[in-house]
Amino acid sequence: MNEKGIAATALSIRSLSMDAIQKANSGHPGLPLGCAELAALLYGEILKHNPENSAWVDRDRFMLSAGHGSMLLYSILHLSGYKVSLDDIKNFRQVGSKCPGHPEYGQTDGVENTSGPLGQGVAMAVGMAIAETMMAARFNTPAHKIVDHYTYSLVGEGCLMEGVSSEASSLAGHLKLGKLIVFYDQNQISIDGSTNIAFTEDIGMRYEAYGWQVLKGSMYDVKGISSLVEQAKACTDKPALIMLKSVIGKGAPKQGTADVHGAPLGPEGVKEAKKTLGLPVDKDFYVVPEAYEYFAGKKAAFAEKEAAWKKEFAAWSKENPDLRKQWDAFYAGEPTGKADEPVYKAGDKVATRAASGAMLNTIANRYGNLVGGSADLMGPNKTKVINDDGTYTPENRKGRTIEFGIREFSMAAISAGIKLHGGLRPFCATFLIFSDYLRPSLRVSSLMKLNIVYVLTHDSIFIGEDGPTHQPVETLNALRVIPGVQVLRPGDAEETNEAWKMAIESKDHPVCLALTRQGLPVYEKDDPDWKHTIRTGAYIVKKGNPDNSKLDMTILATGSEVSMALAAAAKLSGKNIRVVSVMDRELFRSQSSIIRDELIGTPSRIVTVEAGSAMGWEAFASGPEDIFAVNRFGESGPGDKVATDLGFTVENLVKLLQK
Repeated sequence: MNEKGIAATALSIRSLSMDAIQKANSGHPGLPLGCAELAALLYGEILKHNPENSAWVDRDRFMLSAGHGSMLLYSILHLSGYKVSLDDIKNFRQVGSKCPGHPEYGQTDGVENTSGPLGQGVAMAVGMAIAETMMAARFNTPAHKIVDHYTYSLVGEGCLMEGVSSEASSLAGHLKLGKLIVFYDQNQISIDGSTNIAFTEDIGMRYEAYGWQVLKGSMYDVKGISSLVEQAKACTDKPALIMLKSVIGKGAPKQGTADVHGAPLGPEGVKEAKKTLGLPVDKDFYVVPEAYEYFAGKKAAFAEKEAAWKKEFAAWSKENPDLRKQWDAFYAGEPTGKADEPVYKAGDKVATRAASGAMLNTIANRYGNLVGGSADLMGPNKTKVINDDGTYTPENRKGRTIEFGIREFSMAAISAGIKLHGGLRPFCATFLIFSDYLRPSLRVSSLMKLNIVYVLTHDSIFIGEDGPTHQPVETLNALRVIPGVQVLRPGDAEETNEAWKMAIESKDHPVCLALTRQGLPVYEKDDPDWKHTIRTGAYIVKKGNPDNSKLDMTILATGSEVSMALAAAAKLSGKNIRVVSVMDRELFRSQSSIIRDELIGTPSRIVTVEAGSAMGWEAFASGPEDIFAVNRFGESGPGDKVATDLGFTVENLVKLLQK
């Protein structure tokens, strides 16, 4: 171990971090100053990586969970040779910079995940570790281990206070993820002061109870940390929490206090810190020459690790051509098999959640890399993947069905980690109302442009007896307003097939499927090319009377309300009514006026029908009185009785249409 090189790198991390944060007049210096030795040791001695190729598939992953300490990451990425320049660092927290305030996946070379919302990073690390075991089980052979890497994460007290980290850590211990190693920056300071004001539990005992190996040391003992990592690796059936006592803002005048947590040190504070640390006071963004030399000397060894893997991979490919074809398909997101989709006929009555379950298995048979599960709602969500691989467990790493337990938030964050790893396509599932529990992760996944599928069942007041706590009223719109999130609400079983295909076809955004508990009739579709048209977000289900060119009205409906609209239209034989199924309202809204007008026609009135909040339908309806919606919480009782109580019935829709 080159301790001088590590020390020079740590000093340079502190120098770059202080100056970048001061120049931006914004940022969090405490963590970079406090954890500099760990970053230097990780990137110099511990990680299996090659800065020349941040996409090497068998690299070790480092997931920064405490994302406010982003300058720690940017500094070490620059020093170790990733594509982060000194100019990038000088533009920290500026518009268009490769060094944004919190790390953003896809924006900065070497950044493995978007982080900042505390706790999500370590939950994503759990997903990364799960993915590593899944890929290893599928592709490693007795002769060749082509998937063999570790996942590391850095957390602070804030991450460990957030519930998502507890959920994910509990599952990680249960699943015995022995190649997950988490470093805990134990500085005992938060923005408001000492963590003792709100956080006094025994973290080590908590993690031991989760089934983790807990190790303890000092953030400034690099040999000791290296030894602890080796101990962690020696225990193959437990994830490891390495608790490292540290000093937040080490070297700064107010080190060890909340004052150095989340604000620049100030010009005088920076000068004093540089004097204390032995850095030149008159040089900004100073890098100790030995730091560059240290990583320059590592360059050949880093490249050799990847070259050795490529040689192993080539030998494996030659000996296992079928596995190689499957590998390529996994990473390209291409089918690995064939399966017929379910077929329905008009008049069949099928809940869209049941149709989704059938189509999910079709998709799973077509795409061998589809993995996922439910938050303890596999039966109600209809998300059991029926195949020979079974459930993912410590004994069966090939299992494609993941039992997440009642952990919606971490389920979504873990799914993000699985997707970030590469090679696998995750889905997760719960009731639509409980998307509120996973929403923060869905938002971050959208920021990262991850094409995860969220199966969200029990989508309206029609679920009935569970009552208003379980009946989503505002939820569809709450999902629709997240930039980049696609929300699909199919109206029958045939549309559900297409919704799943649209979800799987997505390349750069999450997709939410909103599905019914109750059975819905499969309806005739006047548009012979509806499977193509629906990819605009909507299509014509019932054209209206072709003998009467003037449309009295067009009804725009989603999900279960399409059949309601058809039933209402049928009761008004004297009116020329068109019914349009709007499976994706926001996609339909984004179409050109030519496409929208072609589907809506030129009616005297446009009426919208959805068993949820009226918000957003103002853009389509002729006026507020033509929005048939539910703007209050529901009741507990049979679904049809609840709808009657709320006035959301075919009869009342007919009255509205007659006005």
